[in-house]
Amino acid sequence: MFSLISPNMLKTYELCPKKFCFKYIKKISMPVNDEIFEFGKNIHALASYYLRKENIDRMETSLSKNEAVVWDYLKSVKYFGYEVINTEYNLSVKIGNYFFGGRLDALVKNDNDYYILDYKTGSAPKNAKYDYQTMIYIMSVKEFFKTDNIIFVYLDLKNKEEITIKYSPELENEYKIRLMTAASRIEHEDFSGKKEDCRCEYSLICY
Repeated sequence: MFSLISPNMLKTYELCPKKFCFKYIKKISMPVNDEIFEFGKNIHALASYYLRKENIDRMETSLSKNEAVVWDYLKSVKYFGYEVINTEYNLSVKIGNYFFGGRLDALVKNDNDYYILDYKTGSAPKNAKYDYQTMIYIMSVKEFFKTDNIIFVYLDLKNKEEITIKYSPELENEYKIRLMTAASRIEHEDFSGKKEDCRCEYSLICY
């Protein structure tokens, strides 16, 4: 089994076990849309430097028109005025026999509340409350900081919307069951099946 299971791994497996096999077991890399990737990468880097109070003047002047619009919105959100705990922050948590983890875009604090910030240059997940990213990040922050005062905030930069999910003991129990179930499925998967309507980047080598 993997030493650490990330939200992207779980999402990929749920989408297609065969794709999961190619990407995470056989470690076959495929081309990605560089334009979309670079856009998100630039915004995330800018936010990280800004929250760390580094000089970003030169970076701001090099932004495209679309990037500048998105950046102006992002730096205006109230969470960017809170105390910064860390940015591009790796955290993990053990649940049952499995280790889960990932990289938080930012973790900020206001009074006793911890806010996990996640910037989406596309759209936020449709079922954010039970998205694997939500579950793993909330559980990781709870374990590391020993607090129940956790709010996950998806910042949908495309639609200029916010989605918030607040920790509760009831959600914690659900999250543990869902995560352990998902990890167990991967552990016992034989990866022999193929989606009949496969259109992903691995379709040409899928068998």
